[in-house]
Amino acid sequence: MYDKKQIYRKLFTIVTPIAFQYLMMSLVSASDAFMLGFLEQASLSASSLAVQVAFVYSLFSGAFIFGCNVLAAQYWGKGDRKTVEETLAITMRYSLLVGAVFTIGAAAFPKQIMHIFTSDPLLIDAGAVYLRTVSPAYVLIGFTQAYHGIMKVCDRAKLSTYIASAAVVLNIILNGCLIFGLWVFPEMGIAGAALATVLSKVFETVCVLKAVADKKCPPLRIGLMLRGSSRELHRDYWHYTIPLLINQLGWGGGVTMFSVIMGHLGNDATAAYSIAGIVRSMIASLCWGIASGVGIILGGMLGRDELDAAKKAGGSFVRFSLLIGAASGVVILAVTPLILRVISLEPAAQGYLKYMMLMASYYIIGNSLNSTVISGIFPSGGDTRFGMICDVVTLWAVVVPLGALAAFVLKLPVLAVAFILTLDEFVKIPAVYHHYMKYRWVKNITREQPDT
Repeated sequence: MYDKKQIYRKLFTIVTPIAFQYLMMSLVSASDAFMLGFLEQASLSASSLAVQVAFVYSLFSGAFIFGCNVLAAQYWGKGDRKTVEETLAITMRYSLLVGAVFTIGAAAFPKQIMHIFTSDPLLIDAGAVYLRTVSPAYVLIGFTQAYHGIMKVCDRAKLSTYIASAAVVLNIILNGCLIFGLWVFPEMGIAGAALATVLSKVFETVCVLKAVADKKCPPLRIGLMLRGSSRELHRDYWHYTIPLLINQLGWGGGVTMFSVIMGHLGNDATAAYSIAGIVRSMIASLCWGIASGVGIILGGMLGRDELDAAKKAGGSFVRFSLLIGAASGVVILAVTPLILRVISLEPAAQGYLKYMMLMASYYIIGNSLNSTVISGIFPSGGDTRFGMICDVVTLWAVVVPLGALAAFVLKLPVLAVAFILTLDEFVKIPAVYHHYMKYRWVKNITREQPDT
């Protein structure tokens, strides 16, 4: 039975802690930018480029977690706790493995990595210091993010938020202490921002382990993680995860190319683009939280065979995402004067930032809609392939080539290039809506698991 009030009540029960968690995570980037901006614009620009490595890693870990949630949400709705734990073990195996690869790479080849993002020697040297210092954090992020994902599915979203938020608060405090040398801490500049991240992730890992030990969230079955799980479940996991991974890498690679393009347009363009992106991410926290909550709710409904109710709820969520996106755009416009007063940039960068914030205000409307549908509604029923095709084609066949052409061949002004880079969300809306109306996502993908 479709009860709209009850569904929205449950949505906000899930969304509120998730959105708050996204917001707190965005505050770390904001605090890095704000505090490093007091030192020099070069440190701000270098850190914003170096953080792209963590973003690329998040694409891998995000795909593993999204794949886990596609299965876990339906099995949790079905009441099959054993399979949920087995799905977590599969997810953790790959999340930790890729995290270790990124940790080793950032520690061993930081300058080579920075060369990908910029040709400015000053930014390369500063960014390399950041990457070498922050490198241990990647494997820790792999562990904690896998658990945050499963907590949200298993009705522990508040616990996940408490842990993540406490880690963010610690990170921000340590940022101030280690960047500027407050109290008994040494003044480390950009390296201090990186070390603060590592220490906060150590704290977060300890908190997650404590929650597991107290049986407040599903246990990690080490044996299953090391030796493997049932072949059928493993096959299902990769069936839904591979398209998500390709989607993540295609979309994230395109977004990273945006930073590469802007990074080669100079220090002013890089600084303004990074600040606008941080503000947009903070305001978009609610949009992303809604997408996550929609996926969990619809996944549970589909796992219980409530197909008609899920179809009706999906339509309501689409309309709601447009409303939230428009409201978020208004908020961005409202905070723009404050951002321009608070952030200290060179005059050229300040001018770029003003108009990039305007672009962010309409970009977020398309982002809210597409996040809800592509990242929430479609995967809830196992439809992970369409998002892969849509994002990869939109970015790599349209927006990235146009942006590169505008920047490096036509030599268009910075703001013209930035405008082109905001087109991706709107280019794909017609295809997303057409696919949504086919209702291929309305299905139960669970299996009866054999006793072992």
